[in-house]
Amino acid sequence: MKEHLEILQGFQAETFQQDLIGWFTEEQRDLPWRINKDPYRIWVSEIMLQQTRVEAVKPFYHRFMEKFPTLEALADAHEDEVLKAWEGLGYYSRARNLHAAVKEVKETYGGKVPDTPGEIGKLKGVGPYTKGAILSIAYGVPEPAVDGNVMRVFSRILSIWDDIAKPKTRKLFEDIIREVISKENPSYFNQGLMELGALICIPKNPACLLCPVRQHCRAFHEGVQKELPVKSKAKDPVIVPLAAGILRAEDGRYVVNKRPSSGLLANMWEFPNIELQEGVSKHKQQLSYYAKEKFGLAVEVDEFVGTVQHSFTHRTWDIFVFRGKVKGEVRETDSLKLLTEEEFAEYTFSRSHRNIFEQYVVQA
Repeated sequence: MKEHLEILQGFQAETFQQDLIGWFTEEQRDLPWRINKDPYRIWVSEIMLQQTRVEAVKPFYHRFMEKFPTLEALADAHEDEVLKAWEGLGYYSRARNLHAAVKEVKETYGGKVPDTPGEIGKLKGVGPYTKGAILSIAYGVPEPAVDGNVMRVFSRILSIWDDIAKPKTRKLFEDIIREVISKENPSYFNQGLMELGALICIPKNPACLLCPVRQHCRAFHEGVQKELPVKSKAKDPVIVPLAAGILRAEDGRYVVNKRPSSGLLANMWEFPNIELQEGVSKHKQQLSYYAKEKFGLAVEVDEFVGTVQHSFTHRTWDIFVFRGKVKGEVRETDSLKLLTEEEFAEYTFSRSHRNIFEQYVVQA
């Protein structure tokens, strides 16, 4: 017998469905992406919600949908517009992938979001979870939508001690959900699991006495709910020191440059900065040399004004921020600009460099 079927022996799937869906029907939160079943709106929300809390997403979602109310509006937009609308949410590859995918939907599928696992799963940035969420919520297709929330819930419900950080464990949970998902109402089933994980079956101190499916929970009956799920610790991010310059031209405007079109934070704007060489403490000299070699700027780096730290999944930027002056002319290009403080609002900056602007330019 397959592993997931062995685990499910004795599990009352139909009663579990009824209890979960009944609770969700009564208790679901009023969220802006739940006003209808428009697959485009659901798609945008699911991409935004990846690695971001619901409350943090709400204002961004409202603004994004006002600017791009339809799939066609987003598909026709310039990438700079999309990144600007996404600014502050982080993980900008999500926005680029979404933009590329809606263009493909417009060109290949006539603007209709595909309703089959095979077609929608081929779109850029649409992984198994997003595929399942869109198909089940928008189209009523009984497709699993397994994320960390769902694995936490079901690791407790079924007392599963496999490491959820491993890909094979995610596959196990997908097989389990495929067996127990409601075929009549997969939308509320999947959303109910997400809601349960967000509100009740939370990571450290689950509110078991309020749980609508407590009677089904093996971990609760065994008294081990706080020990699950099992998740191996990720490696600590690598600390990467950088020096960044708030450099002003002779007319008082600030020098900014555009990052390369591929790689981390592609096409985002930033203050000139350089990754510091290990063991070298002459930050000013390195920054001045970089400005000369990279942009042909003669720079006098002045005082150190502070630090900004920004963490990615596998690295943390430790940015040492300096003020400086540019001597002589600055020749602007597509990737090198001079901006007034007011013009910063028109360009898309990563959060770390937006923080540099807000902390050391606006408040100066």
